[in-house]
Amino acid sequence: MKSKKIIQLVVLGVFILILSSFKNETKIALINQDTKTIIATFDGAEAYGYNFIVSNDDDEESTITFQNADDEVLEAFDLASEALIGTTMKVTYTAVTEIEAGEDGFENKIEVLTITKLEQIEN
Repeated sequence: MKSKKIIQLVVLGVFILILSSFKNETKIALINQDTKTIIATFDGAEAYGYNFIVSNDDDEESTITFQNADDEVLEAFDLASEALIGTTMKVTYTAVTEIEAGEDGFENKIEVLTITKLEQIEN
């Protein structure tokens, strides 16, 4: 009888250990990846990404921040310098939605934007 209880406790401990290891995983899955193109004005680079200003049909402006840029884009355009601020560009990018497990156990959707192609537009 005593050995049965010990086996039950060991099985329970292993089960709890397995469940807790899933909680520590941050990235669970990629939901989708879309490629989009916009016309936008470069507004500078920050530690968190590259900012572009876009106007909607009502001429209201908003900022889109791209967290990443392909190496080819960064070789062709020095987005870290201030020289390109105010330049209108055609921006092709991918939007990947990732699901991450938060510390609270809930899933969080995060959209990661990556510039894949950049073309300067003459005004």
